[in-house]
Amino acid sequence: MKPLNIVLFISDTFRRDNLTIHGGREVHTPYLDRFAQSAQVFERAYCGSFPTVPSRTDLFTGKWTFPHRDWSPLPREETVLAQLLSEAGYTTMMIIDTPHLLNYGYHFDRGFTAFEWIRGQENDRWRTDPVEVEYPFNLNKCRLGQRTLRQYLRNVANRQSEEDYFPARTVNAAMRWLEHNARQKPFFLYLDLFDPHEPWDPPRHYTDLYDPGYEGEEVTYPQYWYWRDFLTEAELNHCRALYRGEVTMVDYWFGRLMARLESLNLLDDTVVIFTADHGFYIGEHGIIGKALFEEREGRHIFHRSPIYDEVARIPLLMYIPGVKPATHDAFTGFVDLMPTLLELAGVEIPAEVQGKSLVPLMRGERMEWRDFFVTSWAIVHQPGETVSRAVDGTERVVLSPRPSTVHERDWTLIYSVAGDEVELYHTATDPGQTRNVAREHPDVARRLHAKFLKLLEECGTREEYLQPRREIRV
Repeated sequence: MKPLNIVLFISDTFRRDNLTIHGGREVHTPYLDRFAQSAQVFERAYCGSFPTVPSRTDLFTGKWTFPHRDWSPLPREETVLAQLLSEAGYTTMMIIDTPHLLNYGYHFDRGFTAFEWIRGQENDRWRTDPVEVEYPFNLNKCRLGQRTLRQYLRNVANRQSEEDYFPARTVNAAMRWLEHNARQKPFFLYLDLFDPHEPWDPPRHYTDLYDPGYEGEEVTYPQYWYWRDFLTEAELNHCRALYRGEVTMVDYWFGRLMARLESLNLLDDTVVIFTADHGFYIGEHGIIGKALFEEREGRHIFHRSPIYDEVARIPLLMYIPGVKPATHDAFTGFVDLMPTLLELAGVEIPAEVQGKSLVPLMRGERMEWRDFFVTSWAIVHQPGETVSRAVDGTERVVLSPRPSTVHERDWTLIYSVAGDEVELYHTATDPGQTRNVAREHPDVARRLHAKFLKLLEECGTREEYLQPRREIRV
């Protein structure tokens, strides 16, 4: 059997519930809805190590990242996915607009035959002009003040049409590459789009699908904070419209990519995967963002930031040639993608990989599988420490240990260290995770905590990070 080609398409901050198959009724995603009809759909896919860069490290290494490191370069000592595929004879290509994978020497291009960086997203240090930019909203509502937004506005100042937007530029680059390289089989094409991550500024016709006639401020890059402290309900609703407009734009360009794969007669021997790293709160739990940041007396503060399902759950759709569409209920995430892709490529999975291949599940084989999953900030920081400047050039002081979320079929535990707040939700009856029942069900909280602790031990977590987490007080 010839090795399969692989196209992996990641859309940053793409909420699972954008998709009709996951209950979305208000977002237009016709191309992904059509794709899902021919795909393996994983109902219980979660972000593992959170957020953007730790998540990709899970994917590239097949190992859990959060017990050992935070937002940091791709570890030099790790064998990575592209390296193994390249050594097996694959032509491997990375095309991305997500700046954090290549900025500051992060080198997520390691192992790829070649890479193309579509410049200008978010805080990418690309353009220095125009010197003066016009801000679309009151900067008191802006995440990180004006620095990142000013850089972004310079980067996009010369856009003329949708073809100049990042999804179009990235997918067009991918389609050009396919046209010139489709005969270099087998190939692995890795696409990483930063949209629908903010700043949210899709072409007007996308936003007008969701909030036509809006005349207020467009808060395209909001603070990560409690929204009622700085937004009106109309502004929040328009933030939602801007985000959904970005989602629909990503969907359209994903559809363009699928059409090109079909026109090049590649779908008979090409695996196509669509997924995301995490979601985003747009009003849920009173929050806009994916964390709680505050600037206080010149210091940037990182507050306790629980990871609820709106952020933790992700879409994971896989088209496998010759395999009937199916829905799977197994707990999975990025840590499982490396072994899955290696098995599909006929490449031996390294013994040190901690993820599990999904291929047997997709073949309908009965096998032991995990009954929980963990989404977590890095656990390596103590209160008072600062987290990496490389995220956005801003050092943040961590006020308290950052929480981890343990997902079971009917329950969710949010926990950081002994003595800190414990949250437990019966998601079977409270899917919005609004009623903390930790005191009513301490036995359940202890059971989920034991699973979390066992995972940390199996991952070789250092004792200095384990010790504060060995106990749960409920």
